[in-house]
Amino acid sequence: MRIGLLTGGGDCPGLNAAIRAVVKQGLGEYGHSIIGFRNGWKGVVDGDVMPLERQHIRNVLPVGGTLLGTARFHPNANDGSMDAVLATLEAERIEALICIGGDGTLHAASKVAESGVKIVAIPKTIDNDVFGTDLSIGFHTAVNIATEAIDRIHTTAESHNRVMVVEVMGRHAGWIAVNAGIAGGAEIVLAPEEPFDMDKITKFLKHRHRAHANFSIVVVAEGAHAIPGSSMEYEVQLGKYGEIVAGAIGERVAAEIAARTGFDTRLTVLGHTQRGGIPTPTDRILGSRFGVAAVDAITRGETNVMTALRDDSVVLVPLSEVAGKVKHVPRELLNVAHALS
Repeated sequence: MRIGLLTGGGDCPGLNAAIRAVVKQGLGEYGHSIIGFRNGWKGVVDGDVMPLERQHIRNVLPVGGTLLGTARFHPNANDGSMDAVLATLEAERIEALICIGGDGTLHAASKVAESGVKIVAIPKTIDNDVFGTDLSIGFHTAVNIATEAIDRIHTTAESHNRVMVVEVMGRHAGWIAVNAGIAGGAEIVLAPEEPFDMDKITKFLKHRHRAHANFSIVVVAEGAHAIPGSSMEYEVQLGKYGEIVAGAIGERVAAEIAARTGFDTRLTVLGHTQRGGIPTPTDRILGSRFGVAAVDAITRGETNVMTALRDDSVVLVPLSEVAGKVKHVPRELLNVAHALS
């Protein structure tokens, strides 16, 4: 069987572990041919192929990023691209396709699947907001990076009697902010799931600094926003591709805190550092499990499904149940972040 493989959307640690697992399981266990497409769905449209053999996956397990390259390109959103995808798959004699990506890539996969293409998807995103799975590739490493940064910022905050605002990624869901905030001992965590009130934030910080501390850590997800009609008016800042402008909400929150409290306040934007570097063992193992499961599913003839981690077991869920949906941080976890402030 000739199986196509692509990675789409933003890069993250653990992608190479998944690619390696697909190649090793496909070639070694079943004798399949694995045909990689460079730069996500754009590579499928352009016919940019890279046959994958064992030499291509040697020593990639601890390497971040993706050896196939990636791009934020969705064929369902570009005129003529769906036809080009089908033409390439026919020309390359691809019998099934494994797509590794986040919500955008998987939504595109569901649209391609409607055209009759056999697809198995693998969820990856540092935001951990893919619906239907407990964990996505890349999230664990991103939380580790963010937590380490908060740990380091703590000492500077305390030494200089400062409020330190740390902005992390998370446009639609605050998984990184909440988990890293809890693990790093932040006083305040602002997530998209829960619009904030700047009056309450500054009141809390004033009380804290008067009562028992001279510094504070505030973790802000890039998609966090104020309660509509509250004392802080703010419109989410978007770039030309619809992406949130890094640092925009963090800068505004830091400025508001400084103006309202008089405290020395500084901003740190972690940005793309959360995406790069060496994947944790958890992400290497998760990518490996998903890769093996995807090849097994295709070989059994299962299609239009996504690998998912549920209660520490890898299962398959229909793409139709997850495409276009967002997995938000549950109230219980948000409550923990508040309780530890």
